Amino acid sequence: MVAHLLRLKLILLRNGLRRSPWQLVGMALGGLYALGLVGTLVVALILLRGAEPELAHTVVVLGGAAALLGWGLIPVVASAADLTLDPARFTTAAIPMRQLLTGLALGGLIGIPGAATALTALATVWTWARGPLPAVAALAGAAVGVLTCIVLSKVVTTATASLASSRRFKDVSAIAFMIPLVLMGPILAGVGRGISASTGFLPDLAATLSWTPLGATWSLGGDVAAGRPGAAALKLLIAVATLAVLAWCWKLLLERALVNPPYAGSGSRKGGKLGLFGLLPATPAGAITARALTYWLRDPRYSGSLVVVPLLPILLAFQGSQSGDFGVLAIAAPMAAFLLAWSISADVSYDNTAFALHLATGVRGVDDRLGRALACLAFGLPVVLILAVGQYFFTGDWEALPGQVGLSLGILFTGLGLSSVVSARYTVVVPLPGDSPFKKPPGNVGQTMAVQFAGMGILALLVLPEVGLLIAQTVTGNAVFGWANLAVGPVLGLALFAAGIRLGGKWLDARGPELLAQLTVNR
Repeated sequence: MVAHLLRLKLILLRNGLRRSPWQLVGMALGGLYALGLVGTLVVALILLRGAEPELAHTVVVLGGAAALLGWGLIPVVASAADLTLDPARFTTAAIPMRQLLTGLALGGLIGIPGAATALTALATVWTWARGPLPAVAALAGAAVGVLTCIVLSKVVTTATASLASSRRFKDVSAIAFMIPLVLMGPILAGVGRGISASTGFLPDLAATLSWTPLGATWSLGGDVAAGRPGAAALKLLIAVATLAVLAWCWKLLLERALVNPPYAGSGSRKGGKLGLFGLLPATPAGAITARALTYWLRDPRYSGSLVVVPLLPILLAFQGSQSGDFGVLAIAAPMAAFLLAWSISADVSYDNTAFALHLATGVRGVDDRLGRALACLAFGLPVVLILAVGQYFFTGDWEALPGQVGLSLGILFTGLGLSSVVSARYTVVVPLPGDSPFKKPPGNVGQTMAVQFAGMGILALLVLPEVGLLIAQTVTGNAVFGWANLAVGPVLGLALFAAGIRLGGKWLDARGPELLAQLTVNR
């Protein structure tokens, strides 16, 4: 049965690659990126073979502990790329629990995260290949460590399955999880400065962690190489006991999850309140605007993307503090305008099969395109204006304000028009309705990347007039170019916005059934 589960995963992965050549391209790109990262780590671990034992021990233990923490704290990200052996799919299958646990655990090695972790862990064997016994100890530690990483991620995902079925938990956790990801640069910089200021403390930290479940399995080779076989034996017991306890917890949680699968249904709701539908005009475009705004407010797949926008000034201010020049804040408004405008380029894909309602009711393509664009514009326009004006309270360069506002509005209006065309022509693979923003099903990743990069390139060409006027003002210092940009940006942007709405509506009328068929395939 274990071999059957592994074959099942391999077959599903193979069929997924056959499904679309673009998915094969995306898989190849992801594999190349992972190969480069793993190659760098493997080379570093190989070079550590000639380093001092204390330095090698510190690096291996701290790196292994960080990997174990990553598998425990980011299980959603680690498993989002692979849903082929989701335990929820075995609820009705009479598979013995021991074989199911073994198959799911070994199946975690099939995939980029598992393979990358396994290869990096095996490289520690060469780090401690300073004798046969240290190498064997490092190999045992690597095997136990990799299994612990996978089982820990399974424990976390299974334990949070009931919570994850709650819509409120999904919304809050998904958005909260994105904040540290967006602020990863400042966080890593702060951690790096802390490490640089306390390099003498790191060996003591590694020595302490080596007696805990986080670092015990990674310290075996170093302890044997340093002539501490007794300590290595005790730490091996700690590592094996940790793996056994995690496997037992996973077994209990999985038994409960298979008997009582999570239910994502909602409770009773009070009717009679139309919400935004009662505030906006009772027209096709008004109804679609209300529907889209409701998605932006309540669907974490939409609202999660908004987290990046208010964090942009923080990231740019951090970069400015590093260089001593806060002029970098000038790109906050144009960048926010681009992110907001391009966010609806996959709007139809996010609808999924609910897009059938638009076809069944005979909504005109122009009304569909206009309603979705106005929904984004309703909050996008104030945000862009606030960022454009707010930066000058820090920089004080008010002469550049008209040009910055013109460029930002040009990008916002032009981007919304272009997104209205793109989403009417192409569908991309996005998280399914009700799923976490990170739980992306397999699909045409290559095509998604091609569409996104091509669209960004076209948008850059369309806003060249505004960019040229801003450059002219910056080079010459003549404020006339900035005031001209304030006029050209909105006027040209609105013209392209209207053209995009009309062209996107025309394509939507002509290709509505084909879009729905593509959405059905992408489920």
